Amino acid sequence: MGDVLMIEYRGFKAKPLVREYTFSVREAAIEPREYTLTIPNEAFDSRRARYQDAPDICSLKLRRELAASSEHPPKTHYRITDAELDDYRVAHGPKPARNIYTPKVARDL
Repeated sequence: MGDVLMIEYRGFKAKPLVREYTFSVREAAIEPREYTLTIPNEAFDSRRARYQDAPDICSLKLRRELAASSEHPPKTHYRITDAELDDYRVAHGPKPARNIYTPKVARDL
């Protein structure tokens, strides 16, 4: 990536089958481009995605697409796949709780 890219989350639209997330990408001396990414409503209903995580999920996908195509992806619309939702959930899931009380180590005196 040569110049600095500015990626701005512009909002979402709730549609009958998907939620559509819009981003604007700006690069120095180039007109801003708009990208839309969709997540099926079923993913939220089945709790495979959380509403508050959706912009982050979409942003990560968009950044991957921008990086893979030298910042000029051929498409402006992307669909978040089930595999991408699973990857996000694993990477950002709750950390295992650790025991704040550690047992004393038995010592021979």
